[in-house]
Amino acid sequence: MLVREDKVVREEKAVHDEAALHGEPNREENSRRDPSPVAEGNVKANNPERRENRGRREDNANRGERRNNNNRRSSSSYPPRGERSDSRGDRNNDPRTDRNPRNEQRAPRPSVEHIQKPRPSFDYAGETRAMTIIPRDEHNISRRDISENALKVLYRLNKSGFEAFLVGGGVRDLLLDKKPKDFDITTNATPDQVRKLFRNCRLVGRRFRLAHVMFGPEIIEVATFRGHHEQHEETDDKNVSQQAVNGMLLRDNIFGTIEDDAQRRDFTINSLYYGVADFTVRDYTGGLRDLENGIIRLIGDPETRYREDPVRMLRAVRFAAKLDMKISPETAGPIPRLATLLQEIPPARLFEESLKLLQAGYGLETYKKLCEYQLFQPLFPLIARQFTEQGDSPMEHILLQVLKNTDHRLHNDQRVNPAFLFAAMLWYPVIEHAQKLAQEGGLTYYDAFALAMNDVLDEQCRTLAIPKRITTLVRDIWALQLRLSRRQGKRAHKLMEHPKFRAAYDLLVLRAEVEQHRELQSLAQWWGEFQEATPASQKSMLGTLGDDAVPARRARPRRPRKRAPRKDGGQ
Repeated sequence: MLVREDKVVREEKAVHDEAALHGEPNREENSRRDPSPVAEGNVKANNPERRENRGRREDNANRGERRNNNNRRSSSSYPPRGERSDSRGDRNNDPRTDRNPRNEQRAPRPSVEHIQKPRPSFDYAGETRAMTIIPRDEHNISRRDISENALKVLYRLNKSGFEAFLVGGGVRDLLLDKKPKDFDITTNATPDQVRKLFRNCRLVGRRFRLAHVMFGPEIIEVATFRGHHEQHEETDDKNVSQQAVNGMLLRDNIFGTIEDDAQRRDFTINSLYYGVADFTVRDYTGGLRDLENGIIRLIGDPETRYREDPVRMLRAVRFAAKLDMKISPETAGPIPRLATLLQEIPPARLFEESLKLLQAGYGLETYKKLCEYQLFQPLFPLIARQFTEQGDSPMEHILLQVLKNTDHRLHNDQRVNPAFLFAAMLWYPVIEHAQKLAQEGGLTYYDAFALAMNDVLDEQCRTLAIPKRITTLVRDIWALQLRLSRRQGKRAHKLMEHPKFRAAYDLLVLRAEVEQHRELQSLAQWWGEFQEATPASQKSMLGTLGDDAVPARRARPRRPRKRAPRKDGGQ
């Protein structure tokens, strides 16, 4: 740990003051004090045995005091005793209480000018960078803004002799005065060592071995410092490290130091470390400067890092949209050329990433950037086929509108359902495929529509593994679109009792807004008024429906009646 000289002086002074406060003699004062018992007027001390025993006790006390002072000065896991004593009482009451109570106002955003004796650090590509340490009084991170459970994990790891830091998006968002969604911790303790410290811990992942410490609904993710693969090329254990021919990492369980871990992270703004031992922020890759300038920059050679994990291309776009930043030219350059690498990612993982992209409050801007870097087509090939050069197709209009509505609901703390999002996005591919099946197969439209729903969802699930619980709801929303036009009698009331009626009605309104079809707009308006009307008004509305409200039913041909057989002997 990098420490300034003036900080060492302050620590020594704090140790000296605390010793005086507790009545502990300083070793320099002991050396100047007359050890002779006669000078103190102690006649009994003239006994040789008593004098020898007393000398031994004083020597042991001095050695213990020197050992404690050295531990206080050289400890890298805890601040000096003088600093801890100020906050110990507050910590018992509130573990998130800040040290240094004299600072009543929070410090402004960090500046890259606060560099303490830069120490050389090497990034993934071999470029030399200087490590930056920002002390507590020069950054705005407060323990009041950190999850209490994350603090518990950090303190226990430190108390057990391990290094532990808050890292990644949590530190980034705190520096930007945003509320972090979760808190990730990195440490030099192995996953098995973490599991021994926490009874509520379980180990997950094969590609990246992680420890999840569970506190009810909150999960604190703890990862061990990652190391470089070049140092372990000779290993034969595929559970430790395994890399595909195309460069993708299949296993990454090589452990290293915090410096190695910083270079193994994806973006510079995510390679920032906050420690509760000294309350400083560490920057090994220039992330503070990029955070101030609003730049998304990949650590190391971009093409190599993208081939290791193609999802990093999606993460670059997501962070740029979420944080309103720009992707650096060297980071953005290879993305269109390597976009097809997403086809090698498991569909289940791409589904989770798609929710982060489109259902996090900035889906519209993310969609535009996905199209800009040619990343949308590998995720939604069925939808991309209906795009036009002018961008004026109904498919593109409904995409823009549904993402805009989703962002609006999230910003107003309203719930969103991924089933509705996928139902709206895949509606026109279903319609097109149903019409094709009806024309080529000679099927009725209802039968063709039922087959089209299955075919479209099956093809989409090849790239995004949409769970069955969601595809079932998507089918319900689609099927209700064909039933909303049948309103006579008791049908309207039965439709309103359907669990997905509201989602189906929202899709109907969205279609009417996009297509600008008069009959569709009239139908959407009728259903909107019918939901708000009183029972008497609803009965009146149903009575005024014309014959065109429901398709004419074909008369079912009657089966000819069978005549009873004649009795024998009948005339």
